[in-house]
Amino acid sequence: MPPCTVVFYSEDGKTAPVLDWLDALPPRVLDKITVRIERLAQLGHDLHRPEADTLRDGIHELRARFGTINYRVLYFFHRRTATAAILAHGLTKEDRVPDRDIDLAVRRKARFEADPDAHTYQEPLPEEEGASP
Repeated sequence: MPPCTVVFYSEDGKTAPVLDWLDALPPRVLDKITVRIERLAQLGHDLHRPEADTLRDGIHELRARFGTINYRVLYFFHRRTATAAILAHGLTKEDRVPDRDIDLAVRRKARFEADPDAHTYQEPLPEEEGASP
């Protein structure tokens, strides 16, 4: 499988729920999840347990554990190009991934597929020095 482009889902094109979730994690947990995201970029569909798994309705999970806490990033592959993985939702869990979290990822998948440009997070450009408003 060729490398996979990792894209962050955005509600408004300016913010990404998964990035906000990642920003709130302890540094050591963030490091583990960052490695999982890098592995997803390298392997795409070929990433399997224990690092990733398939849930339902085209939703997959990146899996990380730190201590007794399970961290998950829910993602899907864009149907028009199987080489893009869209990170849709981040969560912690104890047992199974709750249906409400999978349902949220499914809704985000539908929104993304209806208008990928509107729901792709774009890193803000730094303002040029000396530029007038």
